[in-house]
Amino acid sequence: MNFIKEIDGGFSVIENLKVSGAREGKYGVTIIVSPNSTASAVFTSNKVVAAPVKYTQNVLKKGIISAVFVNSGNANCFTGQQGFEDCETLVELVSKDLKIPKDEIAISSTGVIGREMPIDIISKVAYESLSKLGNNPENSLAAAKAIMTTDTFPKECALEVTLTSGETVRIAGITKGSGMIAPNMGTMLSFIVTDAVIPADEIKKALKASANISFNMIVVDGDESTNDTCLMMANGASGVEVVKDGEIDSNFQEALDYLCIDLAKKMARDGEGATKFIEANVYNARNDEDARLAAKSIISSSLFKSAVFGGDPNWGRIVSAIGYSGCDLNPDIVTISIADDADDVDLVKNGEILAFEDTPYLERAEKIMQSKYITVNIDMDLGDGEATAWGCDLTYDYVKIRKQIFFCYRFNSNFVMINFKEGKIWQKLKELTEEPDKKEVIPNLVVKEEEE
Repeated sequence: MNFIKEIDGGFSVIENLKVSGAREGKYGVTIIVSPNSTASAVFTSNKVVAAPVKYTQNVLKKGIISAVFVNSGNANCFTGQQGFEDCETLVELVSKDLKIPKDEIAISSTGVIGREMPIDIISKVAYESLSKLGNNPENSLAAAKAIMTTDTFPKECALEVTLTSGETVRIAGITKGSGMIAPNMGTMLSFIVTDAVIPADEIKKALKASANISFNMIVVDGDESTNDTCLMMANGASGVEVVKDGEIDSNFQEALDYLCIDLAKKMARDGEGATKFIEANVYNARNDEDARLAAKSIISSSLFKSAVFGGDPNWGRIVSAIGYSGCDLNPDIVTISIADDADDVDLVKNGEILAFEDTPYLERAEKIMQSKYITVNIDMDLGDGEATAWGCDLTYDYVKIRKQIFFCYRFNSNFVMINFKEGKIWQKLKELTEEPDKKEVIPNLVVKEEEE
């Protein structure tokens, strides 16, 4: 694809766009300003939907977005009417500062579910972020960092695309996500801006197609978030139209696919506690949908992900995952292989097992499984369907990251949740009450903190 060129700078490569990011502790705020942009988005399919998702869905009915407010550290989900009021407060803050109509401002949040928004802190960080708006690489990087939660590195991508007409446009995006990532969009927030001219309804079609082969094909832990948002804006700064005769330019669609896949793979590589990256390719399935089912099932299998962490080329876990995926499968003709950058070995060839104990096939496979990047290739030999999914191993550190436990105790008829970590619960209880004789620990009540 020589019509796609990766370029440095993130959002700074797009004209008529300003971005910023600021943090205070675990709370961050990113602002994206792209006046009068046509826009559309895809969202979580979870039946529990966060307030900012519903708010932005309503704003998008107009098809125009001029600014996006994003906060990290609090998901503003399962927060009732207060959650919607907090959305209004933060949108109004941006509207007044930037003199942009409220109905052109989208909002998105990521963080802990079920906690009221710490509006004073978020507002303070928002004003700091607004004061830093700019259009240079440092602004883009700050924006990518401000939306991080358990992410270990910022994720951004920028492309220059030569269209079939010979004209050029640019696309750039940032994303966050490393936990609660599963098919149908994982815990992810992604924001994409192009300088092309595209109607909102065509953005929706293009973005949905790209999301289906990228964000909807990654798995870290199998949990689907309440806040997933992938929002795309087109500000038309290039003056180049990419839709002709009702069809989007094929080069532009491929570039958008490329960008979304790049961002999706970065999320999979950054899975919480992950030590290895997995790619599953399924070829010659009955159809594309069967290929998708098989690829996602492999990446979702906790047994296989654990085997990858342990360096065990347990192909039985691969074929088992395919078998329960719902796709058509003939075990007598399937081929299963694994690969890294240095080697590619068949474990099963046309239904025949090759990787027995003490065979060179198994020895090579065991060596491959020590690599940081592992590819699983499946040839179903049933049709021409193809699909690729991405994920990571399942490790001890994932459990450590997610193991925050809260105990509930009663004090003067009030229930209080106490974070229990490193054996410090009694110290924290003492800090919260000067009358320890009146507290009562509620037995057998342990509540797991849910982080979005």
